[in-house]
Amino acid sequence: MEKFVNLHIEKLPEGFYLATSDSIQGLVAQGRTIAETIEIARDVAKKLLEAQEEEGIKNDLANISDQFDYPLVVGI
Repeated sequence: MEKFVNLHIEKLPEGFYLATSDSIQGLVAQGRTIAETIEIARDVAKKLLEAQEEEGIKNDLANISDQFDYPLVVGI
């Protein structure tokens, strides 16, 4: 089952990108590119959600439906 998680991504002065989320407490990911940061954030989110499930903690994340909007980032 796929869930929708909002990420906040910001570029740090050092040139790296930092992702955090209000949707999943404790989600913090850093990468050299936006794509790398999102990939790391996805792995961290999965591990945090699995840990919450093992502890019986419910989350309020929406399931992905058959149609949804996705902001595509394209470098030019």
